[in-house]
Amino acid sequence: MQVGNAHYRRGADLPSTIPVFPLAGALLLPGGRMPLNIFEPRYLQMVDEAIAGTRLIGIIQPSLDGALRDDGEPELCNVGCAGRIISLAESGDGRYLISLQGVCRFRIAHETAAKTPFRQCRITPFLTDLDEDKVGGEVDRPSLLKAFRAYLQANDLEADWESVSRAENAMLVNALSMMAPYGPAEKQALLEAADLKTRAETLIAITEMALARENEDFGSSLQ
Repeated sequence: MQVGNAHYRRGADLPSTIPVFPLAGALLLPGGRMPLNIFEPRYLQMVDEAIAGTRLIGIIQPSLDGALRDDGEPELCNVGCAGRIISLAESGDGRYLISLQGVCRFRIAHETAAKTPFRQCRITPFLTDLDEDKVGGEVDRPSLLKAFRAYLQANDLEADWESVSRAENAMLVNALSMMAPYGPAEKQALLEAADLKTRAETLIAITEMALARENEDFGSSLQ
């Protein structure tokens, strides 16, 4: 896996501990890009230290059950995705505008007792995400595009179909998963899918359920 100027081919290419940025409803996947507007002082410091070090930050959701630690901070989901900072701009008013590119998913081994204001976790990476030759997988591309097209039509949205048709399977599935306007539970299910084929099937199922609910709501409003 190449991200920016770095190559990640094996576990040794990744740090054992990374800073984590809890974001509800956020989904970063390997190869995907996520823009972030950083303004909290602790996360500005996190970006500074990441830039000075590995440039890696873990994007992870707060626990889906809303559980809190004793200090009021949210508990975290078990699985997140490490992203490399590939661009950074200063806004002039104290903010950072950064772009992350996903490297690989990880499972939290444990959260460290960090002295930094931001949280850090020791991680176990999903090494299969680094093998670009195996990432493509067998995806039911026609069914995925059919579901995506139906969702766009139902919500009066448009897409650049020329670009969509040219996208490779991994890029297509991960990009659609990241942009899909679903909730935290659905996002976490897409993140934790065992492989690309399973992620595509999950996305199709979630989309079809969303369409069915919209049709039911529409039918109820006509009665």
